[in-house]
Amino acid sequence: MSASDSTIYILYNANASLLGKLNYACRKITASTDSSPCAACDLTHGGLKLDESAAWKKTKARIGAKVEQLHRDESTSEVRDFIKANCLKYPVVLGRAGTSPLKVLLKPEDLSTVSADHSAFLALLARRAEEEKIPLVIESQQ
Repeated sequence: MSASDSTIYILYNANASLLGKLNYACRKITASTDSSPCAACDLTHGGLKLDESAAWKKTKARIGAKVEQLHRDESTSEVRDFIKANCLKYPVVLGRAGTSPLKVLLKPEDLSTVSADHSAFLALLARRAEEEKIPLVIESQQ
């Protein structure tokens, strides 16, 4: 199995609906400076922006696997059931090699430590994918 058969799921602690976005914005604005309601949002969008950041687009292009970014209300029943069965909290990063079972790669506390540093995110993602036997290649920076 190759890295191109792997999927990385980045699951946000927010819903995709307009009400979900407004709710997230309120949580973000009222959060203390040392916490974030969604470290995955910080990583991929830089906080309250609706579009992915340029830095994230470059980072995502370096991940040699399919990357799916999903809000809570966009997740499949399989993903939601996995999160519930494993008592996981959002945001979370899951991975899968081909059609094998889902594996937890990064929990909220992991994401919060790397959400502002894309190089650290890639290094941690690669290490956790290797530990979980999910083929993943991180392309070198150009």
